[in-house]
Amino acid sequence: MEILPIAHIENGFEELFGIPRQSGIAESVVSRIVFEKEYSDINAFRELDSFSHIWLIWEFNLADKKEWSPTVRPPKLGGNKRVGVFASRSPYRPNKLGLSSVKILKTAMEENNFVIYVTGADLADKTPIFDIKPYVVYSDCHPDAMTGFSLDPKNAEYSVVFSSDAKADEELKKELTELLQLDPRPGYKGEDNNEYKMKYKGHDISFSVNGKVINVLTIC
Repeated sequence: MEILPIAHIENGFEELFGIPRQSGIAESVVSRIVFEKEYSDINAFRELDSFSHIWLIWEFNLADKKEWSPTVRPPKLGGNKRVGVFASRSPYRPNKLGLSSVKILKTAMEENNFVIYVTGADLADKTPIFDIKPYVVYSDCHPDAMTGFSLDPKNAEYSVVFSSDAKADEELKKELTELLQLDPRPGYKGEDNNEYKMKYKGHDISFSVNGKVINVLTIC
């Protein structure tokens, strides 16, 4: 049976670079999940507001490799060590399915489409979504779980400084600060003096990194 999208996401992530590597960690970035009219029957969402978080099942539609590999090279391991694809969250899988947990802010019916506003999404703009399911703490949360080679990016403790040429409103600066503190650079970058560029919400952002300080050079 063919699996068809029931919704898509709308946010400021225009390209892969800059998207958080995991869900639930970019709490200031708001995304909209817009359901197709066919699936926007209000009855389908009855009692959804009694949950604070949901799981998204979606497609890695920007993963351009046509063939999958049994091993991948996670950037977190320097890009040199291979691990099994099923021991990773690589987008290059037999089936390009992603799984993310996000926090519900509010729901609304907008122009005959049911919309869920969420934070914590790690999906690019316009990513198709196949299903949503409520997040249930007693079964889905495992505080004593082992996380292997995956390290918490918030432990890096970067500070973000905006130059005089990086002009933006406070909301955009808040979102960029959180995204850049997660260090979007490749995991094998080491210490460098390169200038990096990313797109977000229609802006071209350039930044460099000096130790634990991320310098936002320009916002165009």
